[in-house]
Amino acid sequence: MKKAFRIKKATEIEHVMQNGSVVRNKHLKVFKKENHDNRHFRFAVSVPKKYGNAVERNKMKRRIRMIVSQQTIKQTDDFFVVIHPAAKALDFESLKQVLEKALTKLSIR
Repeated sequence: MKKAFRIKKATEIEHVMQNGSVVRNKHLKVFKKENHDNRHFRFAVSVPKKYGNAVERNKMKRRIRMIVSQQTIKQTDDFFVVIHPAAKALDFESLKQVLEKALTKLSIR
């Protein structure tokens, strides 16, 4: 996944959180905000310290990036994924299903 597809600035992430729609479940939250300035989607991932140590958090971020890269997202939306500590119990396939369901509810994919 190219870095051009990532939201990097904290102000942009806050804008997505405050002005966008959200889908919540036991394992994650996904915020979405339309952004017509870009030609492609952008996203950011957050895994809080409550989730685990740095190795576990980075592994989860890599998994989320891999799942997003496998999706066919044609819109120009920005979205922000926040992982909850309960997601630690999920394997890759279960995590993929949970995230795909959330993205479908928000009409991202």
